[in-house]
Amino acid sequence: MMEQTKQELAWHGQPIEPWQRELRGRLVSLLGGFPETKVPLNVREIEREETETYVLKKIVFTSEPYADVPCYLLTPKRGKPPYPAMICLQGHSPGMHLSVRRERTEADRKFAEGDRDFAIQAVNHGFVAVAIEQRCFGERKETLQKQRSSQTCHDAAMHALMLGHTLLAERIWDVMRGIDYLDTLPEVDSNRVCCMGNSGGGTASFYAGCVEPRIKLVVASCSFCTYADSIMSIYHCADNYIPGIFKVAEVADLAGLIAPRKLLVVAGEKDEIFPITGVHKAFDKAKRIFAAAGCTDNCRLVVGPEGHQFYAQLGWPVILEMTRN
Repeated sequence: MMEQTKQELAWHGQPIEPWQRELRGRLVSLLGGFPETKVPLNVREIEREETETYVLKKIVFTSEPYADVPCYLLTPKRGKPPYPAMICLQGHSPGMHLSVRRERTEADRKFAEGDRDFAIQAVNHGFVAVAIEQRCFGERKETLQKQRSSQTCHDAAMHALMLGHTLLAERIWDVMRGIDYLDTLPEVDSNRVCCMGNSGGGTASFYAGCVEPRIKLVVASCSFCTYADSIMSIYHCADNYIPGIFKVAEVADLAGLIAPRKLLVVAGEKDEIFPITGVHKAFDKAKRIFAAAGCTDNCRLVVGPEGHQFYAQLGWPVILEMTRN
């Protein structure tokens, strides 16, 4: 069925901007759309800590009715503001506290392996970092249902479908509201807002970049691969799926929505759920679309030697280069 499916809005060399407008509109529609109005952010600071090199605040902001978003905000003490900003998203893990290296349990220590302290990395490289707790992970996991899935994303993904949208759209909206918050901070350069994450965090970062033009660089780690080679042939959690998207486009086509902004794909040579052959296939087509948009160098690939993790030593030199230019 996949082989026989003609994807309606796959890129075949057509003019970039009209194609982007049509595909972006279809993607937003399939995601289930976003709220029509924005509620006040109602930002609350609930914790503050200072180190020699940065100030850490734990804050909560309101994304939409019934949705409060906890996050850590890290601001460098060194360098000169306004700073670039990095939104940091954990995937299927104990939560956002791994981004700030707060390991509470043995499970935390295990998950922390693989360079997952994204916010610490970012602030140490001169970024204001915002580590957002994604819906149904960490502090936002389901606690009220008496019977619930062992996969913390499953119930939320199914509930979202029943309400006519997707969990992925809800997570993207939280990122968009996080950018609204960053826009209020004088120490942040609003023209250099980036978004990064690994696994489920990379997925949310990627799709947020597809629909949110204020994100200037997307760092999608261990999450970018053809649908055919990954989520259509290997078990994945329900929050990876967008109803009907395969009939419209492949992931490489969606990557073209980021052009002429910037995309860095990070992959693991031995990643078992986002196989490297599918990564290369998707990246090669994405690169052709960026070339057609006149920005070939804005689409990069970094491949680490191991599995499903971020590769800070390889990734950060490229991130810094891409945010300088």
